[in-house]
Parts: sequence; C-alpha cells; structure tokens
Amino acid sequence: MVTIKTENLTRKFANLTALDQLNLEVQEGEIFGLVGPDGAGKTTTMRLLTGILDPTEGQAWVYNKHTVKQAEELKEHIAYMSQRFGLYEELSVMENINFYADVYGVAKDKRGEAIERLLGFSGLLPFKERFAGKLSGGMKQKLGLACALIHTPKVLFLDEPTNGVDPVSRRDFWKILYDLLKEKVTIFCSTCYLDEAERCRRVGLMHKGKLLRCDTPGNIKKECNVKTLEEAFIHIVNAYERK
Repeated sequence: MVTIKTENLTRKFANLTALDQLNLEVQEGEIFGLVGPDGAGKTTTMRLLTGILDPTEGQAWVYNKHTVKQAEELKEHIAYMSQRFGLYEELSVMENINFYADVYGVAKDKRGEAIERLLGFSGLLPFKERFAGKLSGGMKQKLGLACALIHTPKVLFLDEPTNGVDPVSRRDFWKILYDLLKEKVTIFCSTCYLDEAERCRRVGLMHKGKLLRCDTPGNIKKECNVKTLEEAFIHIVNAYERK
C-alpha cells in the first residue's frame, strides 16, 4: 500500500523555489529518510505533507487523504514532530503526555495503557514525574516522540529528530523507531546525518529543493562506487552542479 504520494509537488516563497516538482511514493510500514543540508527543502516537504502549508503547484496524498482538500481528516492519522516540538518545560513528563492526549482527543479511560506503553519503550517510566525542563536533550526527544504517538498515528513525520542529540541517545531513538515499524507505522524522517540515513530502508537525496536520487542506501552507494552515503551525496551533488 502506498502511504505517501506526491505529484509535481512545488512550493515557492516569492522568488525562491523551496521545493521543485517533487514526485515520490512511500510504502506502508517503510522508514523513509529525506537527506540534505539546511535549505535543501526538507522542512518545506514535511509541512506540505502534513497539511500545514499549501503547495504552489502539484498535490500530495497521505494515508489516502489529500493534503489540501482533506487536511482536517488527515490530522487524525498522522503525527508531526517538528524541529522545535512544543514540550512544556514547566510540566512533568506525565503532564506533557496527558496534555497532548487532550489535544488529540484521546479519551481519558483509554489513555492509561497507551501512556504506560509509550513511557516503557521510550525508557521514561522512572522519570514520569520529572519536569520536562530538567530532562536531557535525548530524553526530551523521546518525550516528544511519546507525545506525538499518543493517538496511535498511522504515519509519523519527524523533522531532524536527533539534531544536536548525543550518539547514545540517537541510537536509542532509532531503536524506538524500529520497534514502531513492527506495528506497520510508516515513518518519514529528515536528517542531516548521513550515517543515520543509512538506517532507512530508502532515502531521498535533496539539494536546492530538488530530489536528486531516491533509492536504498546500498543502491545509491553502488551507483556511485563509494563506501559511504556521504561520499555518494557529494558525488551526486557535484554532478548536478556541473550541469
């Protein structure tokens, strides 16, 4: 099943084309990584797919919902964890999760088991009474993820979720994502870490709003005859710039 599909998706801001004719398909239960430097168009893509922005041209569907015409219906099936996810530092871990449960309309009599499960697999059970402002960077990211998952979304959008997080916390965060795949959650994430992108089933390499390649990390490295995705990205970008 195709969970995310775009057709010539484009977004312009005045004279800047932030996203240029994106054509993409992501399958159900896949972890897909969008890779590129700052300004490549990753966040714009996320905001278009989650219905926050309207496209200048083209269209997109997520979980069979049109991102413009069915934007309100779409919100029931997705979760979006932005680079600055809105945790409330003066609230405890439990209070933050309950707040987002209220926002997503999760019934009080149905959230207890979900909260315990989310706290359990994120390793936050021992810290549920701690104020969010007192958590480490990695623990804040895990709490943000738990809040985003409280309504059991079918598609999870993560915009550079481990940016600035230490390597151990990054590893733990990715373990949680892999566990989510077992529940057939589709994960669409952006990252500037090329080693991290290697963990994705497929990746899209973006540069200046253009999708330059979309394939498995292994196939992209093989095409460029290099050992790392970073080398492949540099090779592909240089070839694009020479044109």
